[in-house]
Amino acid sequence: MKIRAIIVDDEPLARKGVRLALSEEPDVEVLAECADGIEAVKAIEKHRPDLLFLDIQMPRLNGFEVLEALEPDQIPAVIFTTAYDEHAIRAFEVNALDYLLKPFKQARFQKALQRAREQLHARGGPGVDPQIAGFIASMRLNASGGPRILVKSPDRILFLKPDDIDHIEAAGNYLVLHSGKERHIARDTMTAMENRLAAAGFMRISRSLIVNLSRIRELQPLGPGEYSVILKTGVRLNMTCSFGELQARMGKL
Repeated sequence: MKIRAIIVDDEPLARKGVRLALSEEPDVEVLAECADGIEAVKAIEKHRPDLLFLDIQMPRLNGFEVLEALEPDQIPAVIFTTAYDEHAIRAFEVNALDYLLKPFKQARFQKALQRAREQLHARGGPGVDPQIAGFIASMRLNASGGPRILVKSPDRILFLKPDDIDHIEAAGNYLVLHSGKERHIARDTMTAMENRLAAAGFMRISRSLIVNLSRIRELQPLGPGEYSVILKTGVRLNMTCSFGELQARMGKL
């Protein structure tokens, strides 16, 4: 059975090198070549390849962000391609992930490809690689500034840091992330977002509102036990949680 592959690298010569090396492998079919991370995400979602040759340093989205932007069941087997980066290589080795150091030799390429064949065979074909999943999880955990929020639209993929977000409101099956004058739509649940951002200083103040506590300027009473939260942007949000809950969370910041 053919191994369906996609090559992702912003350098034309590097893509050509992988393509030529694969031309000697009759069991591998190249579905697409991509010059940046946005193209890569679209191509992977469209073709659902078995194997990905993925560069790390690329414009728009780097290789790690490409994987973060995919749904878990869309992530194929991955062979990372990279120029010398001691930190990245150590991360690959700790997570037992394969990589090719550019420029690579044919023998090293064939070794990586054979390992990918064995992985695909052991998994019975496409599926979530637990090593890749663990690697992505560790990258998210160690990301500077805390967890990042993925926002996808037809023309771009954006990673928002918690510090960029003022508040979040529910809108049917979607969430609206307010960042200054910008609005971003994310497909997620309030509960999942609340859990993801709690450690970054966010609190759910009503059924449909999550607030960045560092953005609160003041509280204004509405009636007995009822308050409005006024953000530094001037936005007014009515809260249904108790004043004591909010005070306790603010005190921990």
